Amino acid sequence: MLRARLAFDDARLLAECDVHIHRASGPGGQHRNKVSTAVRLHHQPSGFTVNANERRSQHENKHNAAKRLREAIAIGVRQPPPDQIVWPPTVQIRDGRLRVNESNAAYLEVLAIALDELLAQQGQVAKAAARLGVTTSSLTRFLADNAKAWQEANRIRNAHGLPTLRKA
Repeated sequence: MLRARLAFDDARLLAECDVHIHRASGPGGQHRNKVSTAVRLHHQPSGFTVNANERRSQHENKHNAAKRLREAIAIGVRQPPPDQIVWPPTVQIRDGRLRVNESNAAYLEVLAIALDELLAQQGQVAKAAARLGVTTSSLTRFLADNAKAWQEANRIRNAHGLPTLRKA
């Protein structure tokens, strides 16, 4: 399953990728133009390609590219939700509020669960929120906090003939 890769460490994830190291233009002075530090990953199993070139360190760029690949998988790979939603242990829902910080290791898994449920409910946020055990506004805010997830949520809604969500 592709989504299992969300839990892979960088080395295991990079082993499934074609890694292309190249020079990138832009700010950074002479060092950036002399040394190949930019990284492009093409993940064979999913077909996703991501880039990272904001750092002067190839190692840091590989790490950032791996993070972007995990995000692309979480947002771009849908699977049917389970009969009963089970949140990762580090996720707490209080008073129907879903709050997960991006630094939480389970953040991308939660994002994937929310988008899976939204698709299963044909883009209806209220129904997805009810199944997830959170308020509609909490789910909307959670999705709106990630620009790519927000785009995917609106793509799901538009595919089912529903209007685009607006940020509150």
